[in-house]
Amino acid sequence: MNFKSILTLLIAGLSLFPNVIHAADSLGDKTDSSSSIVPSFRRDVMPVFFRAGCNSGTCHGSARGKDGFMLSLFGYDPDGDYRRTVAEMPGRRVNTALPQESLLLLKAIGAVPHTGGKRFERDSDLAKVLIAWIEAGAPDDVGNVPEVAGIEVSKPSIVFDKASDTVDLQVTATYADGSTRDVTHLALFGTNNSSVAEIDPDGRVSSKGPGDTTVFARFSRFTVGAEVIVLPSIEGFTWPNPPENNFIDRLVFERLQKLRIAPSELCDDETFLRRVTLDLAARPPTVEEYEAFMADTSADKRSQKIDTLLDSEDFTDYITALWGELFRINSQDYTGRADSHKPANAFNAWLRDQIAADRPFDEVVADMTTAVGSTNIDGQTGLYTMLIKDYKLNPKVLAADYSQLFLGVRMQCAECHNHPFDRWTMDDYYGFVSFFTCVERKTGSDSRDRTVIFDPSAPPAKHALDGRPVPAKLLGEVEPVGGEGDPRRALAAWIKDPENDLFNRNIVNRLWAHLFGVGIVDPVDDFRATNPPANGPLLEALAARFAEHGRKLRPMVRDICNSRVYQLSIEPTPSGKDDQRQFSHAQLRRLRADVMLDSIVAVTGEPRSFPKTPTGTKAINYINRHHYYTATGDFVLDTFGQSPRDTVCACDTRTDPSLTQVMHLLVGDTSGPRVHTAATRGVLKKIIESQSTPEGVIEAIFIRVLSRRPTTAEMQMIRELVNEENPSTVYEDIFAGLINSSEFLFNH
Repeated sequence: MNFKSILTLLIAGLSLFPNVIHAADSLGDKTDSSSSIVPSFRRDVMPVFFRAGCNSGTCHGSARGKDGFMLSLFGYDPDGDYRRTVAEMPGRRVNTALPQESLLLLKAIGAVPHTGGKRFERDSDLAKVLIAWIEAGAPDDVGNVPEVAGIEVSKPSIVFDKASDTVDLQVTATYADGSTRDVTHLALFGTNNSSVAEIDPDGRVSSKGPGDTTVFARFSRFTVGAEVIVLPSIEGFTWPNPPENNFIDRLVFERLQKLRIAPSELCDDETFLRRVTLDLAARPPTVEEYEAFMADTSADKRSQKIDTLLDSEDFTDYITALWGELFRINSQDYTGRADSHKPANAFNAWLRDQIAADRPFDEVVADMTTAVGSTNIDGQTGLYTMLIKDYKLNPKVLAADYSQLFLGVRMQCAECHNHPFDRWTMDDYYGFVSFFTCVERKTGSDSRDRTVIFDPSAPPAKHALDGRPVPAKLLGEVEPVGGEGDPRRALAAWIKDPENDLFNRNIVNRLWAHLFGVGIVDPVDDFRATNPPANGPLLEALAARFAEHGRKLRPMVRDICNSRVYQLSIEPTPSGKDDQRQFSHAQLRRLRADVMLDSIVAVTGEPRSFPKTPTGTKAINYINRHHYYTATGDFVLDTFGQSPRDTVCACDTRTDPSLTQVMHLLVGDTSGPRVHTAATRGVLKKIIESQSTPEGVIEAIFIRVLSRRPTTAEMQMIRELVNEENPSTVYEDIFAGLINSSEFLFNH
């Protein structure tokens, strides 16, 4: 054995007894490698990995590591990271005999080839931490090192009067022992919108252009944001002081005034009637509804119309369909799956009954949570049939789907590592999975009938890192739920807790997104620190109001629709023309596939049939879906983006346009044949026969299709097309043209 090897062993032996320090101490910002303070691996070295990007998902923090070296993603496994850093490639990755020759250092400073390139300079503070730690023998921490308990930024809100200004953010970490530390030099920073504000690696925020965004600081497993507003340079901006109908208007207008955005004017009665009828009844208003509403001179006729629609069967059908999509209710029976007509129909009927009765939605969810019984008879068990399409229930899938559906939390990431962009840890994930490990599904004499049961002998979920059992634990809580029996009862009780803000915010945000086309948090099922609400006070007020309403859906929808904000025009003001997230004007929204099809049927008066479904069934009530094993399904609904009900993600419903859609409307069998039938023996023929002048026919067609009268210019242009020889053909073309128009296919 040569002298160098003996020296290495001696130093390694000395490292068993390092001069460790209290966890609250640290090397500070200006680290000197000759300092007598020994760096802590967890407190000092791992933050170096974090800041330098070594443990990111694109580097050594990926599932398989990089170039033979693996670290846990953003440091969720300190014990494993220490072992892999020190024990693997002994004497090379970490060389305690010649610390400056350690590959851990040389690759990071770019002294030797490194796939990740140079991460920092040799004389940087980060390099000094590594050198000091290796010189001390690369010790592991002795005893419990207090973990980071949270972080905060020095300026949670920043307002710039103009572009090209700067503000420095400081990040402070608080540890479990109460100590604090400036970690600005160790944090990572990002922005949601670089066209409004940027933030550099040192935490300096720079304004770029008018608007609002959020910049973020990340350290350890925590992420915090700072709101940034860059005010526009508008000469002579004056707030118009629009009237307010309720608290929603006050909170939206306060935000708009702060951003110097003037809201649009109120929409006219025709626009309001069509908008609210499509949103609440999934169809355009009838001619009779139009005439009655336009003839009504009462000051509160809009509120009255909202109440009428909320009490209608159409509203019940529509809300049932919206939740049915998310619950994946699908009556198609096909090989290798657990769902079929009976369970789907039982679930859908039960859900519709709850919506019709306007039962508190937390109670509805609680009943589904704790459900046991026959899937063919007991509709509330349907969640355990529709979410899991395989024969065996998967508690991980159930937990992930449940949290996304009812809490707006996507926690799938935490199955393998702490969530990189939110507060949820692997402990949180497996604690939540344990609520569902006790649920089983047994097959009876009828293979399509499953019985959902509670299995008291089922163990809790096992942690992926060390295999230890993790008792059921509510999200955000430290201690498990405890107690005997079915843990789902504790989960249901938590859902029913009026103070459960995760549930409240999620439900009201989904309702808001349905009525405005975009959520206050968007995507609607992705609440996290790095996806903050566009208007936080508004979201909190809506959540509180939802609790006041006993968590009923109808009163909440009534509040939103009665707001002036909901009733604003689609025409933006000059200061609001670029606004896409502060609700200063209505957004153009393409009709969902089922609503579009039902609207075509409504205005033409010609029904449409669906496979294995009674004639006259509305598209929004059609719960079959196209699958690999069958030919059933509907081409039109598929083409126009109806949800296949394959996942619980709201993104499964698509409203983006395509060339196939355009061609189908022009030459397909959805609108053309119905228009022709309407013209030869249906509603259009009756319109023509009931009107004595071409102007009367044209106006009646406009009212039936677009729920408005034609403008003077439109009337003059179309009137010139009508000839005495064959006016019916022209009327048919007008009818078809309006149905295929953007005005008909969009809600505005």
